[in-house]
Amino acid sequence: MAKPAKKPSKKDFSKDPINKGLTPEQKVAFYRDMVRIRHFEMAALKQYNKGKIGGFLHLYNGQESIAVGSASLMGDHDHMITAYRDHGHGLSVGMNMNECMAELLGKIDGCSKGKGGSMHFFAPDKNYWGGHGIVGGQTPLGLGLAYGVKYLEQEGCCLCYLGDGAINQGAFHESLNMASLMDLPVVYIIENNGYSMGTTQERSSSAPEYLAKRAEGYNMEWDVVNGENIYELRAKLNEVMERARKESKPTLLEIDTYRYYGHSVADANHRDGYREVEEIELHKKNHDPIILFRDVLIKEGVLNEDSVKQIDKSAKAEANDAVKFADASPAPTVEDISKDVYWEVDNKTEAAQNGRYFFND
Repeated sequence: MAKPAKKPSKKDFSKDPINKGLTPEQKVAFYRDMVRIRHFEMAALKQYNKGKIGGFLHLYNGQESIAVGSASLMGDHDHMITAYRDHGHGLSVGMNMNECMAELLGKIDGCSKGKGGSMHFFAPDKNYWGGHGIVGGQTPLGLGLAYGVKYLEQEGCCLCYLGDGAINQGAFHESLNMASLMDLPVVYIIENNGYSMGTTQERSSSAPEYLAKRAEGYNMEWDVVNGENIYELRAKLNEVMERARKESKPTLLEIDTYRYYGHSVADANHRDGYREVEEIELHKKNHDPIILFRDVLIKEGVLNEDSVKQIDKSAKAEANDAVKFADASPAPTVEDISKDVYWEVDNKTEAAQNGRYFFND
């Protein structure tokens, strides 16, 4: 079954308080970041096809507004953690293309020193905790981050992303239960692109109407958002993030979105396999978040055709420069394999001398 076209909301979310005060510069920055993600992903795809990237490559094309809209609302004590489709989130929180592209190519200058690859981008200094390859494995970790915020009595929350396929993992349901029982400030965000790898939602998940409605079984608030509209994203995300910060209450938020490529680049059946080419082209033509936001900003007088071309040109050049940086970066040495396994060993602590890493006498 084809993923149905999105139904745009009749409400003008640009007038929501969180959006009404945006400056033209801030709006352009959102647009620029979405374009940067798109060009980074296209450059990464090119390197993968050249055989320069090992392992899997999960592209974010078509979903850029979600990461950018989310990151734009984060404060000092807010955290972000996601699954394996993590490039867009990393760039949105401020990671640079050089460290990200170097990581894809397995180089020492990568954000994870070349050991993680596509699925393991990390930036602890930006409260960005990855990038996780185990389906649903990030959901209890997001719970723990939220617990830490509450334990430290900070006013913040954790944004924890997952795909529509991960909602059937046991760890996710255990996390929802604990989040509700303990009143933890976590916002679980389902990036619902309609396909659990190569299986339609109708065939993979039993749901009454919306996946997020399952939250009712855990006495948790939930909502559904149209992911192509960055104004709507920010308005509804701000509402649930504020509830998490001020009331320490969790939320399950389902964001309707779409990916243009396969589950990973190795997914050869995503065109005329489990979905039709016409469906993909329909979403590219009518529901692309970058094109839609571009048109909105042109209508608002914030952008014009010349500035759009310049932003696109600049983002493409930045992505190409990142490839050059990654190519020039050295590969890790054999000795690097044993580094960054245990902090105690790397720092030659007393625990490292006696092997007691986790337990006291």
